[in-house]
Amino acid sequence: MSEQIPILLYTPHPLVRFNYIASTILGEAINFTNSIETFFSFDGFKINYSTNCFGNEQLHIVPHGLLEQTGVEPQLIDCFEWKGLTAFFKTNGSIPFDIFAASFYLLTRYEEYLPHKKDELGRYSHTNSLAFNKNFLHQPLIQLWMKQIELKYTSLFIMDRSWSFVPTYDIDIAYSYSNQSILRNVIGFFRDFIKGNSNDVVERLAVLGGTKKDPYDVYDWLDLMHSSLQLKPIYFFLLAANKKGFDKNINPNSAAIKNLISNHAKNYEIGIHPSIQSTENKGLLKNEITQLKNLIGNEVKASRNHYIKIEFPNTYQELNHAKIKHDYSMGYPTINGFRASYTKPHYWFNLKDNISTALVVHPFCYMDATAIFQERIAIDKASADLQYYLDTVKNVGGECITIFHNNFLTGQAAFKEWKDLYADFLLRNGTR
Repeated sequence: MSEQIPILLYTPHPLVRFNYIASTILGEAINFTNSIETFFSFDGFKINYSTNCFGNEQLHIVPHGLLEQTGVEPQLIDCFEWKGLTAFFKTNGSIPFDIFAASFYLLTRYEEYLPHKKDELGRYSHTNSLAFNKNFLHQPLIQLWMKQIELKYTSLFIMDRSWSFVPTYDIDIAYSYSNQSILRNVIGFFRDFIKGNSNDVVERLAVLGGTKKDPYDVYDWLDLMHSSLQLKPIYFFLLAANKKGFDKNINPNSAAIKNLISNHAKNYEIGIHPSIQSTENKGLLKNEITQLKNLIGNEVKASRNHYIKIEFPNTYQELNHAKIKHDYSMGYPTINGFRASYTKPHYWFNLKDNISTALVVHPFCYMDATAIFQERIAIDKASADLQYYLDTVKNVGGECITIFHNNFLTGQAAFKEWKDLYADFLLRNGTR
C-alpha cells in the first residue's frame, strides 16, 4: 500500500456529503477544517473546497452545489472532456469541474434514486445510466480522475494503488442431475429424448447410474485451482425454499446441499444469494440468511442478490436490517463494466436519509453469464475483456471481483470453452 500523505480539506460549513466522498476517494489520512487560520498554517497537501481562492492551496475545487443539498432531485448533466476523460459538473477552480460532486453522483448511484424505466425484472437498466450513454462504463472514472490529480501533485499526493483479485461464485443450481427430484429427471429425460439430444440422455443416465460425475459438480476442480494459486474465493449460495421463476436451486434442506455448504465453509467465505422471491417478500430474506447461518455455523456477513436484482435504497436497507456487512451486487447483470465507476470497497451512502451507513459495497466488474447471454460475444473477446478488467484494476487499485457460475464451468460441449477460458485466466495471472 502506498504511504498516505496527510491532507487537509477546507470548507466553510460542515457538509455530510462532502466529508463522505472526500474520505472515500482520498483515504484515511485526511482532516477537515472550517478555520482559515488552520488551513493557512498547515504544512502539507491542502484542498480548498469553497468559492473563495486563497492562493496558498494546492488544489482549489469550486463547489457545484450537489454536496450542499440533502435531498434527491434531477441534476443538469453537461459532459465535457478533461485530460482525455469524461467530466461533468463544470466549475471554475484548479480543475474545471467539481470532482467531489461528480464522484458522489456516480458512487452513490444518484441517478438510480431518480424516476426511471425498469427492465422486466424491475431492475435499473444500464441503458439508463450516464456511464453507458457517455461511453465510460468500462472505466473506473473516479479513480482515473484522481490519477490526473496525482500526476499534477505527485510530490504531495499519492494514490493508494493496492489491489487484489477476488474470485466469486454464484451457486444457483448446485447439480444438474444428481440430487434433483425424480419428476425433474423424468421430464428432463423425455425432453432430451424427444429433441434428439442423445448426449444429454446418455450423460443423465450415467450420472444417475453412478458411473459419471455430475457435470455441475466442479467443486474439486475449483478447490485445486484455488489452493495451487493461493486464491481466496467467496461462494454465494441460493437457498430459496420453493422453486419458482428464476429461483431454481435444489431444495436447501437436502443432505447434498447441506454437506456442500458446510464443507465449503471450512475453507472459504460463504455468502447468501438472496432469491428473487426474497426481494418481494421481506420475511424470506431473513429465513434464507438464518438457514445459511445454521449450515456454516457462523454469522452471514456477505450477500449478492440473485440476478443482481437490486433497487435503491430498498435493497440495501433490507440488507442493513438483516445485519449483512458486505454486499457484492454492485454491477450490472446486462453488461460488464464499472456500475459505480469505482473499484474499491466503500460504505453505502443512503441518499434517502442523507447518511453514510455501515454496509460495505464491493463492486464487481465481470460476470460470465453477462458475457454469454447478454453481450453474446465470442470467446476470444470475452477472454480479452476479462484480462482488461483485471489490468484496469491493477492500474488504479481496488478489488477485481469476478462472478462465475459452476454450471458454466462444466466439461459439457456448450460451456467447455468457458472452463478453459477461466483456467487460462487464473493460471496466466498467477497468485494474488
